[in-house]
Amino acid sequence: MKVLIMAGGYATRLWPITKDNPKALLPLGDKYIIDYIIEKTKDLNLDVYVSTNRFFAKYFEEWSKGKDVVLLVEDTLHEEEKLGTIGALQEAINKLGLDDYLVIAGDNLFSFSLRDFLEKYGGKTLIAVYDVGDFELAKRYGVVLLEGDRVVDFEEKPVKPKSTWISTGVYIFPKEVLELIPQYLKEGNKDSPGYFIQWLLFKGVEVYAYKFDDYWYDIGSADSYLEALKTLLKESQIEEIQISPYAKIIPPVVIKRGAKILGRSIIGPYAYIGENCIIENSDISDSIIFKSTIIRNSTIWRSIIDEKCEIRNLELKKSLVGGHAKIQRGD
Repeated sequence: MKVLIMAGGYATRLWPITKDNPKALLPLGDKYIIDYIIEKTKDLNLDVYVSTNRFFAKYFEEWSKGKDVVLLVEDTLHEEEKLGTIGALQEAINKLGLDDYLVIAGDNLFSFSLRDFLEKYGGKTLIAVYDVGDFELAKRYGVVLLEGDRVVDFEEKPVKPKSTWISTGVYIFPKEVLELIPQYLKEGNKDSPGYFIQWLLFKGVEVYAYKFDDYWYDIGSADSYLEALKTLLKESQIEEIQISPYAKIIPPVVIKRGAKILGRSIIGPYAYIGENCIIENSDISDSIIFKSTIIRNSTIWRSIIDEKCEIRNLELKKSLVGGHAKIQRGD
């Protein structure tokens, strides 16, 4: 069996933050999103591959230095060219050979042990499923109908969900199932795992579910990104920074090297401050501030601000600010 982490998407729902930053390499606490997945693969004793695109390859090459992973790069530069998850999976199989594959979405954060997931694998397609507990919320995902641990129905983003159990981005596909991918793509089906599962069931292929609880996040929106930060940021990490004696830190927070916390600023709880940021007389909580951003005389709450921005004299709530933006009110 091989482990394949899919990180080839362009994450358009999180633009402008992800216009120049791959979603899997967005910071989350003191690590990147993908690092949480890599940590869970360490006790599997399996080869780990990461599939990305040519546009983001340089970022993954830098990240992967010293890590026991192999990069696979699909030859696309734009959203319109991307292969999609199933197409990228087929390209990986072409390069690596047919085998059973543990496939994980690179923006997927989950509480369960991959070792436990593997132990539940009995040679049939296995998908991790999570109960979102709300029919309205279930409409956003691939909804599964279960009989015990067997999946008997699957519908991608249904108007009327039949259950609140949804498929997450973790799968084990046996090689005899992966042999069907060329037929699936040749028939013109949508290039995503959910529709592939739906197609397999239509063809009479057995699919089983691994149920888990605690937490699961698909980092597809600013809200899910910030909620994941609140769940996973347990302890503060403060590097070499300059901090005013009048400033206050409310843990947990991450403040990276070179940051300056000046005046009567209040940082936290649940704040990430990137390298070389300058925060002066400002309150920041439940927010992620990328490197080299300047914030003065402002209040920032549940917001994400990209690198090299300047924010002055503002109150920002539930905002998403792209890189190099300059926003101010008054003097």
